[in-house]
Amino acid sequence: MSLNPPTAPASQTAVENKTSKPRLLSALYQSVWRWHFYAGIIFAPFLIILAFSGSVYLFKPQIEAYLYKDMLTVREVGAAQMSIDEIIAKTKRAYPGTAVSSVEVSGDSAATIKLSASRNDVPTTMYADPYTGHIAGMMNSDKTFTAFFKKMHSQLVIGGTWANRLVELAACWAIILVVTGLYLWWPRNRFQIWGTILPRFSKPGSRQFWRDLHAVPAFWLSLFIVILIASGLPWSGILGGQIDRIANSTNTNYPPYALSFLDKPESVTLTKDIAEDVPWASENLPVPESSAGGYLKLKVEDLKTIADKQEVAPPYTISLPRGNTGVYTIATSHSRPGDNATLHVDQYSGAVLTDVRFDDYGIMAKVITMGIALHEGRLFGLANQILGLITALGVLLLALSSYFMWRKRKPSGKLGAPPRAKDKRITIGVLVIMLIFGALMPLVGLSIIVVILLDWLIIRHIKSLRAWFSA
Repeated sequence: MSLNPPTAPASQTAVENKTSKPRLLSALYQSVWRWHFYAGIIFAPFLIILAFSGSVYLFKPQIEAYLYKDMLTVREVGAAQMSIDEIIAKTKRAYPGTAVSSVEVSGDSAATIKLSASRNDVPTTMYADPYTGHIAGMMNSDKTFTAFFKKMHSQLVIGGTWANRLVELAACWAIILVVTGLYLWWPRNRFQIWGTILPRFSKPGSRQFWRDLHAVPAFWLSLFIVILIASGLPWSGILGGQIDRIANSTNTNYPPYALSFLDKPESVTLTKDIAEDVPWASENLPVPESSAGGYLKLKVEDLKTIADKQEVAPPYTISLPRGNTGVYTIATSHSRPGDNATLHVDQYSGAVLTDVRFDDYGIMAKVITMGIALHEGRLFGLANQILGLITALGVLLLALSSYFMWRKRKPSGKLGAPPRAKDKRITIGVLVIMLIFGALMPLVGLSIIVVILLDWLIIRHIKSLRAWFSA
């Protein structure tokens, strides 16, 4: 008598394997869809704000040239320009209580001189005629077109650290939405052109119509969306700091030889704290001090000569020294990233203490710098702006179409979320993958933990909430 259990016939095992595989794939699809659904319904409103504000900000040069044309250009080009120091002195006399912190040198004879100043503790942008020294116009720096849309894009207008973190969280989840969306888009049976790479418009207003209007553009724009989001993350509060630390610790930001002063300054003052128009790669560059014992300060006009000698391409900004040991800073986050420059200059001797250019950047800093220029629409001119606009409008279309998809399938009295996958192995497996995303993007990881705790501790124990979130 055999003690071995009976073995199932080979044909039966083959049938079971064939049926189990589709079940696993179906469970995987359900689980990914559920994450995609919740991420979309939570963060779509924020992505709409980011896409709208970003699409407007892309055309900042053209819009500002129209809005502020009377301030940005001179009425008549004169024979000779006044020195910047004379313009600053005249401005201070005409507007008591004004302290100028930086001057932009455009290199355009028809352009006014942009002065960043503080007037009675109010940040003010002033535009001076370089031939007469008269102020052509001034604005509260926090209420300009650029400032408003920049704040909308980075802090949802309301401002503050929490708003900035929320923007970062939405941007990180947008990457996950793209990845999970591509998985859901991928044909599960056989590849078809219609509904896969071309939308079906045969049934306007149907769920199929909105599904195709959501999935097909998302496929075509997926790479551009990821690049656009990733190129903006270096500015973020949490992940941006990690990116900067990685770049510095691996010398892939700017290498030590980019600093022409010998000893690292003991001061914790960073370039972004004392200067304007600083490239991303140089924002955290430590600031040296001017030589002790100096009495006669250089004029701002002398800094123009130094900038010309050092071949700094205009437009660039000259930030004035702060205190007796402060330095002049010549900086440009140029429309051509290859012309980026950050120079710290001794305010007495004119010695160039720091000189960091694009060629000095490490590979990571170069890639990020190019990405930032692409993100802002200035890497390759109008074509870059149009590409960014198409991508931003695509995000708006994805959000709009997803709303109508949801409304088409949402049952009355319920959220309409996809049902949970019945295979717990798949559910746990997908959760592990999501936590890997969370390890790479800390705010995502924190939000996942919060969602899990809310589900376990609250939603599952309140009948009305459990019914609302059920399929």
